[in-house]
Amino acid sequence: MKAMILAAGLGKRMRPLTDHCPKPLLPVAGKPLIVHHLERLRLAGIHEVVINVSYRAEQIVAALGDGGAYGLRIRWSRETTPLETGGGIQQALPLLGEAPFLLVNGDVWCAALPDPQALQGDDLAHLMLVENPPQHASGDFGLAGGRVNQTNTERLTYSGISVIHPGLLAGQPQGSFALAPLLRTAIDNNQVSGEHYKGHWVDVGTPERLAALERQLQSERG
Repeated sequence: MKAMILAAGLGKRMRPLTDHCPKPLLPVAGKPLIVHHLERLRLAGIHEVVINVSYRAEQIVAALGDGGAYGLRIRWSRETTPLETGGGIQQALPLLGEAPFLLVNGDVWCAALPDPQALQGDDLAHLMLVENPPQHASGDFGLAGGRVNQTNTERLTYSGISVIHPGLLAGQPQGSFALAPLLRTAIDNNQVSGEHYKGHWVDVGTPERLAALERQLQSERG
């Protein structure tokens, strides 16, 4: 199985840290944020990773190269302008192939990944859901019996980590578009499974949350 890391965003919420450094390369616990993802993917048995880049793309490519230093093969999907999540994935599909792949938002930190073989039957996605963080208290989706829904009153937050079938994007025109509406349609068609992950997860979206993650990881290291 292959994986894709979304790393093309502008990092506006991270300014001024991202004025000169792309968000994936911001350091936490002694290494760039994106390197934590690469190491975890390798431990999960992933050997090929596609990364989409746009803002300060050359800095990211120069830092990670072909992935050999991490025991991986990295292929790059370059966007002249950011294509949002859906458009970025669609452009990268020729590199990803026709099989399901792991999808990881580059601006989260998580201690685990979903089972790469989580997709069953005709499902188009498997979402890792987490407890709602303070900045997103209303959550995104419900979860019942391993199926994701939009009806439960009690909601969880999409972690930004999932297993995606390329068929989720079938028929979409080229260009910039969001992934969320496609997920919601698939959910309504009962084609999305999910799991409630209760371990360590952080949406590293602001300098304050990055600093808090740094402090926590440093304390865990003793």
